[in-house]
Amino acid sequence: MPAVLARRGRFGRWWRMKVIGSVDHDAVLRQVAEEAGWSWRYGFMIVVSMALSLLGLLMPSVAVLIGAMLVSPLMMPIIGLGFGIAVLDVPDIRKSLFALALGAGLAVGLSALLVALSPIQTITSEIAGRTRPTLFDLLVAFFSALAGAYALIRGRGNTVVGVAIAIALMPPLCVVGFGIATANATVAGGALLLFLTNLVTIALTAAFMARLYGFGRHLTPRNTTFQVVLFAGAMLALSVPLVAALRQISFEAVAQRQVRSAILARFPDDARISQLEIDYRSSGVRVRAVVLTPKFDSGADRALNGELAARLDRRVDLHVDQIRSSLDPQATEAAQIAKAGSGIAPARDRIVGQVALVTGATPDSLAVDDEARIVRATAAELPGLPAAGYRAVEARARAAAPGWQVEVVPPASDAPPPVIGFTAGIADVRAIDDAAWLSARQGRVLAVLGGVAAQREALAGAIVARGGQARVGDAAGALRLGWVSDGQR
Repeated sequence: MPAVLARRGRFGRWWRMKVIGSVDHDAVLRQVAEEAGWSWRYGFMIVVSMALSLLGLLMPSVAVLIGAMLVSPLMMPIIGLGFGIAVLDVPDIRKSLFALALGAGLAVGLSALLVALSPIQTITSEIAGRTRPTLFDLLVAFFSALAGAYALIRGRGNTVVGVAIAIALMPPLCVVGFGIATANATVAGGALLLFLTNLVTIALTAAFMARLYGFGRHLTPRNTTFQVVLFAGAMLALSVPLVAALRQISFEAVAQRQVRSAILARFPDDARISQLEIDYRSSGVRVRAVVLTPKFDSGADRALNGELAARLDRRVDLHVDQIRSSLDPQATEAAQIAKAGSGIAPARDRIVGQVALVTGATPDSLAVDDEARIVRATAAELPGLPAAGYRAVEARARAAAPGWQVEVVPPASDAPPPVIGFTAGIADVRAIDDAAWLSARQGRVLAVLGGVAAQREALAGAIVARGGQARVGDAAGALRLGWVSDGQR
């Protein structure tokens, strides 16, 4: 034990003399103070970085997002906040917080305004990727902050720019603005959690590095204990929701593999999955699939529901739409050659790309009938968006695909039907149109509930006349619409 203590003492003396003694503490603090506060240059760079980030998110383009990260000035105020915590300099902490709050507010406000004015309000892959932070994001911010603080302390401040790429502070703020503009609390809340994760982790890690390199040596042991408790408590508080999110994402990845393998194992070897939709947000797992198969299997739904419920240990609601595929491979090959020779394929690919861009779906998830020139797409989920909003998405998709019939299916069949309003005793025709459209697209039956019998019958007839499915339900309460469950059909 004495030998160990002696080695620790020698290491401590070496660290204080060779490492801490080689750091110009005053110069580092001056640099942090100069670059961590608000300035007009800082505000200009916030606007430029915000514009680039928003374009990269909506296009989407990773290259543009990297460019936005390179010019983002948010890193230094957060580092400044960390150094202010390390030395307990209240004026520096206030200055950094002011610059952060003003810069973040400016980025969120401008991005929300631009998204509200933009015709493109689709959740792209880059936007979706910043709405579900996990423990990995905290670890990325932690190690990036270690590198950034070390580079600043050792006189290699330019490295901070490269570190900013790893943490990506500006894109999450733009996604918050996107969520506000589209009234999507899920998107805005997830992106805000990602930004706060980066902010808190970087600031506290920078404070840890600053104390390690001798900043704040004038502080008392009580001050140091407060800093340690603050660091550990904040990291623990952030880790709880991030670990839960990571577990959910891991489950979804496993569930998707299990669903695919179970469906393919149920059908012949030459069958394939044309479309697969999995909803994990309900009480169980909801699966809707389209399978191209040379042989129908009438018991597939019942068998797969039981098998997947056992595999996933959750309630599973699965339905497979089976479409008979051609048993003649030569006929299929001839049709593909004819299509390639007629020049349909390039036009088809362009149409598929346009529809996918507008709806937020992936191109390979679209169902395309080349002969009938029909494209069917499941729109990206926008929680809270009414049927009228998805109808507007369908209208934009049709405008982007001239000569083709485009059908857009809302992503969640549990979405509530429209509320039927009345003006001077006359039902809202637009709401009836929306209800009939939603019923037709999702293939579900609406129940007309409440009111008097004549009202229920008239409303059900109007929905059916517009292509939907409806039936008269119970008389209790005010006149309203609901979904008929599978067991009630």
